[in-house]
Amino acid sequence: MISQFFVLSQRGDHIVFRDYRGEVPKGSAEIFFRKVKFWNDDEAEEAPPVFNVDGVNYIHVKVAGLFFVVTTMVNVSPSLLLELLQRIARVTKDYLGVLNEDSLRKNFILVYELLDEVIDFGYPQTTSTEVLKSYIFNEPIMVDAGRLPPLGPAAMFMQGTKRMPGTAVTKSVVATEPGGKKREEIFVDIIERISVTFSSSGYILTSEIDGTIQMKSYLTGNPEIRLALNEDLSIGRTGSSTFDYRSSSGGGAVILDDCNFHESVQLDSFDIDRTLHLIPPDGEFAVMNYRITQEFKPPFHVTALIEEAGPSRAEVLLKIRADFSANVTANTIIVQMPVPSYTMRASFELEAGAIGQTTDFKEGSRRLEWSLKKIVGGSEHTLRAKLTFSQESHGNLTKEAGPVNMNFTIPMYNTSKLQVRYLQIAKKSKAYNPYRWVRYVTQANSYVARL
Repeated sequence: MISQFFVLSQRGDHIVFRDYRGEVPKGSAEIFFRKVKFWNDDEAEEAPPVFNVDGVNYIHVKVAGLFFVVTTMVNVSPSLLLELLQRIARVTKDYLGVLNEDSLRKNFILVYELLDEVIDFGYPQTTSTEVLKSYIFNEPIMVDAGRLPPLGPAAMFMQGTKRMPGTAVTKSVVATEPGGKKREEIFVDIIERISVTFSSSGYILTSEIDGTIQMKSYLTGNPEIRLALNEDLSIGRTGSSTFDYRSSSGGGAVILDDCNFHESVQLDSFDIDRTLHLIPPDGEFAVMNYRITQEFKPPFHVTALIEEAGPSRAEVLLKIRADFSANVTANTIIVQMPVPSYTMRASFELEAGAIGQTTDFKEGSRRLEWSLKKIVGGSEHTLRAKLTFSQESHGNLTKEAGPVNMNFTIPMYNTSKLQVRYLQIAKKSKAYNPYRWVRYVTQANSYVARL
C-alpha cells in the first residue's frame, strides 16, 4: 500500500527515510520538495496535501515545520494516509517529548524503531502509544525545551504562567524524571477552532466551532478518571442560540450539534450527570470531538472598507474590536487582505501609540498583512492603508479586493463556554494526589470579513 515514508525539514533535508517496496524511482523526496516549494498551480499559495507526479501519489502533512510524507503507486484512500501521518507525528511526539528537527536527528534510532512497528512492508499495523510500549526498548534523548519555539496550542501555556512547570508539554511518555521518579500529572486541553464569516455590513453570515478535549496522561498504573462537563450541556439542535445575549456574563446552556468520543470513554452516566469515565491510554489523545453551528458571540468583530481616493489610488480601513473580557489576551494575531492585482505599492498608517504591531505589503501575492503581538479584551485597533495602482481602476474595488482573513490564538478562553467542572482520579492511597492541569484555547480556523 505505502511505497515510501520520509520526513523532510523546511530546507528539504532528509531526516527520516524508509523505502518499503522499492517500486518508486529514486529521488522522490527531491521531486516532492521541489514541487511543494515551487507550487504555483491555479495561483494557490501552498501545495495541496495530495498530488500526483509521474504516476506517483504524494500525500503529506506539515507538523511543527516538518513535512511528513508517504508515496504510493496505487489508489489508496487519501483520508486514511493523512490520518496515518498525523498519528505517526503524534506518536513520535509522545516518545520524544518534543517534535522538531533536532529531536528527530538525536533520536533517529528510536524513530526508526517506531516506524518498523507502525508500518510493516507498507501496511499500517498500530499507532497506539500504549501498545507500542511493549515493543520499543530505546530510551529517548531529551532535547532542551528552554530554547524551543512553541509547537502547538498547548505550548503557549509554557510561557507567561507561574502555575505550569516548564517541561509540562515537552515530556516523553517513557522517560523518567531525574532521580528515577516520574512526576504524576495529567493535562486536559479544551481546544476550539472557530469559523466565522462577516458580511460587508458587519453581520454574521456563518459561524461554527470545531472543538476537541485532548488529554495527555503521565499517571502510573492508568487509574480510572472521571471528567465532568457542564450540567446544562445538551446535544442536538433545538433552534435556540448557544450564546445568551441577555446574560451579562455570557452564560447560557451549551448546545452541541454532534460529538464523538475516544474508544476508552465509558458513557454509562453521561446522559444523567454529563460525566465521562475513562482509563486514559499513554500519550496524547482526543477524549471528545464536538461541533457547534448555532449562533455564538465571536471573540473579534472585524470591519473592512476600501474606497477610491483618486484615479489610481485607494484607501483601506481595517478595524478590529476584541469582544471578550479585559483579563483575557489574544496572541499572535495576523490580518491579511488581498488587494487588486494592479496594486504597485502600499503605505500604512497605524494608530497613535501602537506597540507590537507590524505591517507589510506582499508584492508576490498582492496582499496587505497586519501583525499584532497581542490584543487585550475590550480594546479596538485600526489600520489605514493607501494603495497606489499601476492603472486606473475601472471595476468595482470591493469585488477585486478582499476578503479579509484573520488568524489568532486566545489562551484560557473558549467561545462555547464548555467547562470542565472537575477532574477526579481514582486514588491508590491516601497520599496519592497527582497534579491536574485544565487549560483552554481558542484559535481561528476561517475568520473572514467580506468587503
